[in-house]
Amino acid sequence: MLNLIKIKGQKKEDAANANGKPPAKKQSPGELRLHKDIAELNLPKSTRISFPNGKDDLMNFEVTIRPDEGYYVGGKFVFTFQVPPAYPHEPPKVKCKTKVYHPNIDLEGNVCLNILREDWKPVLNVNTIVYGLNLLFSQPNDEDPLNHEAAAVLRDNPEKFERNVQRAMAGGYVGEVHFPRCM
Repeated sequence: MLNLIKIKGQKKEDAANANGKPPAKKQSPGELRLHKDIAELNLPKSTRISFPNGKDDLMNFEVTIRPDEGYYVGGKFVFTFQVPPAYPHEPPKVKCKTKVYHPNIDLEGNVCLNILREDWKPVLNVNTIVYGLNLLFSQPNDEDPLNHEAAAVLRDNPEKFERNVQRAMAGGYVGEVHFPRCM
């Protein structure tokens, strides 16, 4: 009986190949959901999405944010999204490719955003994450930092924090750390 099912499946595949078309790749539920999320994206005007590996690889993409308010105005920050097959039951892995002086983004690009960790729920989507990332640039949070030094400066001396952000975005040093230009 099992062999009969296998033969039937092979005949379907052969028929599809006979039409000159390769067999269609079956999409995982995560890919189907992500396709829907991307089709329904409502990005802020300061945000762009791109697919460096082409449209066939929806599970890996980049989001570029150019903040239009706050400390980071004029900067350009690129984030990579790696979406797991178990999406939306697991959140995407998001990293900042741009080295940035920010209390909620460490120097390795890890992002501290609660919806990417303990507050993730399957009803959330890529749009929610993008808005959360934009919010990090307009309202950096010194209460839940990854970069503790930047958080302390933001909390204790906002003027110095602003000078540090501008120096870092211009391609300078903050303390012993060099930041490539991102303006």
